Amino acid sequence: MKKTFKKAYALAGVDVDLGNAVKKGIQSAVQSTHGPEVLGKVGGFGGLFQPDFRGMKEPVLVSSVDGVGTKLKIAFATRRHDTIGQDLVNHCINDIAVVGARPLFFLDYLGAERLEPEVFGHILKGFAKACKAGSCALIGGETAQMPGMYKRGEYDVAGCIVGVVDRKKMLDGTRVRPGDTLIGLPSNGLHTNGYSLARKVLFEKLKLTPDSKVAGIPGTLGSELLKVHKNYQPLMASLPAGTLKAAAHITGGGLIDNLPRVLPADCSAEIDTKSWKIPAIFRLIGDAGKIEASEMYQVFNMGIGMVLIVPDKAARETCKLTKGRIIGRIIPGSGNAAFC
Repeated sequence: MKKTFKKAYALAGVDVDLGNAVKKGIQSAVQSTHGPEVLGKVGGFGGLFQPDFRGMKEPVLVSSVDGVGTKLKIAFATRRHDTIGQDLVNHCINDIAVVGARPLFFLDYLGAERLEPEVFGHILKGFAKACKAGSCALIGGETAQMPGMYKRGEYDVAGCIVGVVDRKKMLDGTRVRPGDTLIGLPSNGLHTNGYSLARKVLFEKLKLTPDSKVAGIPGTLGSELLKVHKNYQPLMASLPAGTLKAAAHITGGGLIDNLPRVLPADCSAEIDTKSWKIPAIFRLIGDAGKIEASEMYQVFNMGIGMVLIVPDKAARETCKLTKGRIIGRIIPGSGNAAFC
């Protein structure tokens, strides 16, 4: 009988053969996101993308990079990894959508103590699912096995997205004026921020577990915390030309810190927090943690995942098209966000 020897690098914790086998198994999922713009084959040293900028006078490339933070801890605890890839792609798409860009391609990075084929497959299929839904090609990525850097069974993910917008259609906030209306698009939960505070309150203070069931929250707490970050770009792109003056993706920093990023220096945002119902998960965290309302609105999205700024005359139609709601207005000011 032939004796099988394990390679020295594998004995040191990095199994190159395993990595190659795992990557080969996800090629069909990756290729499902490719259109004619993607050149070359999966697994090259660099992703090749030939964009079609016909119809644009001054195409501007827009890029962003991000991760999903300690939401990963919920995935580890529940052993559910199919949503994390979707979270990352959708978060990145939203970040470039606020300047009016449509996504072109996405690249991922995954680092782990050791590649677990089943886990890796779920994550990559999540990337592919969200890329396909968002008309975004998954053209490359990197996986790294780093024993000693991560705990067994844990990993980290990051992603980079590149999109394009015609310069004349770019949203930069310069068209925002007093009297414009704030339209809030609902989130479906925490999305991808605030999880360090949420975990401290829910799991350390309240002694709950991901399997716990809480009044007012359907399903388990783990399922609630793993709800996929919404992709708002298709809704935003469907609005009539010229309607959208600016937009803010409500992530870390909440409404307080994110809205000012798109306001002119002489305008402020006045937000009516009574104009929407705060989801139960945020009320639970705030009440149990005895957290001041001002901090809650700076850490969490509080039920509003994206804010659109439109002319007042377009507010009702925008709400109808996006299923959003009026949550405030633009007033003369100094570039800040405040609650009325």
